Amino acid sequence: MKSFMAKEEQVEQKWLLVDADGSILGRMASKIAPILMGKNKPTYTPHVDTGDYVIVVNAEKIQLTGKKAQKKEYDYYTHFPGGHKYVSFADMMAKKPEKVIELAIRRMLPKNKLGRKMLKKLKVYKGPEHEHQAQRPEKIELF
Repeated sequence: MKSFMAKEEQVEQKWLLVDADGSILGRMASKIAPILMGKNKPTYTPHVDTGDYVIVVNAEKIQLTGKKAQKKEYDYYTHFPGGHKYVSFADMMAKKPEKVIELAIRRMLPKNKLGRKMLKKLKVYKGPEHEHQAQRPEKIELF
C-alpha cells in the first residue's frame, strides 16, 4: 500500500472562526496550532501546508491560570548593546493583545519557512469584529 502525499495544488483550505472569550491562552494555542499545520486532517503531509485559515476574535478576553498574569514576561533584543528588553503580560495585553496570542501559537509551529507560511494564515483581532466575512468562516468550539 502506498502512502498518500498531498500536493500544494490539491489542498482545500477552509476558514475557521474561534472566539477567545474566557479561553485559557496555552490551551487555546495548543488547539489552534495543529489546525494551522493541518494535523487535524487525514491528508496531513509534513512538507506541504495542508492547514486551514484561523480567525481569532476577542483577543483581549483571554485568561491565564495561576499567577502567570503577574509573573509572565515577554523579552526581545534590540540588537544594540544593553538592548535586552522585557515587557510584562499586563502591559502587552493593554497595548497589543493580538500579539500575545500570535506569540503563543508561533512558538508551537515549526521553526522553518513552512512554519512562517502557516503563521500567515492566523488572523487575530482585538474585538468581536473581523474583516473576513466574505470568506464565510465556520465557527468552531475548541473545548
